[in-house]
This record gives sequence, structure tokens and C-alpha cells, in this order.
Amino acid sequence: MRKAVLALLSGAYLLLATSAAALVWRAGAGWPVGAAVLVGSLGLAFALHSLIGRAAETKALRREIGQVRDAHRLLADQLERTEITLSELHNSIHAETEAATEALTSEVRMLEDLVARMSDSLEARVAHPFPSHSGRAEPANLALVAAVREALAENRVDLYLQPVVSLPQRRTVFYESFSRLRDATGRVLMPAEYLAVAEPAGLVSAIDNLLLFRCVQIVRRLAKNDRKVGIFCNISLASLGDEAFFPAFLEFLAENRDLSGALIFELGQDAFRERGGVEARNMAKLADLGFRFSIDKVTDLDFDFQDLARADVKFAKVSANVLLDQLLEVEGRMTSKSLKDLQAGDFAAVTRRFGVELIAEKVESERQVIDVLELDIAYGQGHLFGEPRAIRDAVLAETQPPAEFMQGALKRRTGTRG
Repeated sequence: MRKAVLALLSGAYLLLATSAAALVWRAGAGWPVGAAVLVGSLGLAFALHSLIGRAAETKALRREIGQVRDAHRLLADQLERTEITLSELHNSIHAETEAATEALTSEVRMLEDLVARMSDSLEARVAHPFPSHSGRAEPANLALVAAVREALAENRVDLYLQPVVSLPQRRTVFYESFSRLRDATGRVLMPAEYLAVAEPAGLVSAIDNLLLFRCVQIVRRLAKNDRKVGIFCNISLASLGDEAFFPAFLEFLAENRDLSGALIFELGQDAFRERGGVEARNMAKLADLGFRFSIDKVTDLDFDFQDLARADVKFAKVSANVLLDQLLEVEGRMTSKSLKDLQAGDFAAVTRRFGVELIAEKVESERQVIDVLELDIAYGQGHLFGEPRAIRDAVLAETQPPAEFMQGALKRRTGTRG
């Protein structure tokens, strides 16, 4: 644009100089005088042009400098506002982190206190020899009780999770938690091995309550990672009726009702039927907080749906073999041995009508999956979908009370020193 303007000005100067020379020549001054006037006019014009151009450039440069200054001022203001915002964000994050850390620390301390109370009540029972049916202590049983007790004291209680999937998509929607103990050599003690001696010795509550402890922490960790997956956590009648443990645990859950959507308490069918008044009332208290229940180890499908509904049981886990062994063909249609008037494919719809969702567990083959789908069952669990896997050591370290704490809790009753 500036080049075009300068070109136009140069043309105008040349035209004016030529016109002046022509006027002088016409006046009779002759060609030399006219030429001199032309050259002089051109020199004057270009001198004026140079002054005008320099003034224009100076003005443009000042305008650009002014624009740069304005931009710099705006940038400085923006940087200042950004610095203030970042400072406020840092303070906010720091405050939230401190609050979250304090809440988590308080939660861990409270859960540790719960386990401590439970351990105190168990110590007196653990101190007594384990009797056999003959009334005498058997060395093998005593050794196993000692191994279980030592595993609890040393925090050698591992958490395993097995997926529960939706059918037919096979998408993981829940996990079931299991506890495994390890002896001093690192050998894994399976429940079938230690429960027979742990229950009479009063150690089942300790194992169950440590499992509850870790389930709560795993639920917290999954929620932190925005994973909306529920966890089935076993709870025994002993835990539900434990006067030292349950009231404090209930108080803790009352302060953390946000866990209710992800933590599902599970007990066996026989235990559910045998629960007493104390256990039933404590289950009702958990239900009032929004927590749900599940029954497993189902041996027959003759459910008391009214009782299940009153107890807020929302899931029933039935072995695939139990489900399929119940099938019976009557007059050309498939029914259940326990419910002969009902078609087999309608049983799941009946349970849903009472708010109970069936889960086919111990599914081991694709053939079983097809049969389970024909029964309109929406969830499956078993080695076919994923075996129980131990939580990584790094994660497990975040979900267990300190070993020194458990050792001290188990020793307080006897007054022994490590």
C-alpha cells in the first residue's frame, strides 16, 4: 500500500515539474531555461518527497511501537492474571489434597481401630488349645491354628479378586473378593484347609474383618480411578454378631454411605437361613444405610422371596451345575425340579420380580454359558471368565494395617512381648 502511494506521489511530482518547464518554455525563455527549471523542479519535488516519506515512516514506526507497547501491556496483565489463577489453583489443590489425605488417614485409623477391637476379643479364644472331637488338642490342628494366628499377626493375608461379568457381553461389572493366608514359608493356605480349625478357634471373624478392611480400601481406590465396579465381600454371621466389631464398623459405614453403591455384603444360603435376631437386626441396619446383600453357596432354588426382600438381598449366586442339574423335562417343556409348575426360562424373571438378580457362578465351559443364557440369567462368574487374581503388592500395601499394629493387637491379651 505504501509503495503504491509513493509511486503516485512520484508521478505527481514529475507531472508538476514537467508542467512548470513547459510554461517557462512557452513564455519564450527557451529550452535551456526550461530544462533547468525542469531539473530544479524535479530536485525540489524529490527533496519534498523524501521529507514527506521520512515523516510518514516515522509516524508509522511510532504507531507500531505504540501497538507493541499496548500488546506488551496486555500480555503483562494476562500473565499477572494467569499467575494469580495458578496460585489460587495450587492453593485449592493443596487444600483438597490435605483434606483427602486427612480423610483417608482418619479412615485407615478407624478401620485399624476396628480390627484392634476384634483382635482383642479373639485373643482369649486363640490362647486356648484347639480341641478335637475327643476333647483333646491335636498337634496338627494346633500347628495350623498357630499358622493362621501368625499369618494374621504378620499381615500375610492376601486379597484376591475374581470378575463377575454381564452376559452375553462378558463385560466385568463386579468383582468377588477372596482372602488367602500364607504361612511363614510363603505357602498359600486355602480356605478348605484352614477354616475347619479357624472357626472353632474363633479366627474366622479376624479373617473376615480384615477382608472387609481391604474391600473398603479397594472400593475407594476404584472410585478414585473413576471405575464404577462393585465388589462382593463375604461377611460371616460371626462378624454380624460380633459385639466388639460390628457397632464401630456400622458407625464407620454410616459416615461413608457413598460406599453403599459399590460394596455388596455376601453370606452363604445356610448362614442366611440360620441368622438369629442380632444378625438380622444388624443386616437391617446396614440395609438402612443403603448397602445391599448377596447369598452364595446356594444348594436349592426353593427361595423364600419374602424373606430375601425383607433382608434387602439383591443377588443370588448359584453354581452353574446346580442350575443345570435342576432342569427337568415335563410334558415336552423344561422346568425346575423344585418348581415344576414354572418353565425353567422364567425362573430368573420371577427372582427379578422380587428384586433379586441371579448370578451363575463356577461357569467352566462354553456349553454352560449357552445353557445359562437360555435360562435368561444376566451375570456369570467362573474360571472361564477369569480366575481369582491376587492384588498387586503395591496396591495391597495400601490396603492393609501395619504388621506392628496387628502383632500388638494379638499380643495385648496375653501380655507377651516380641
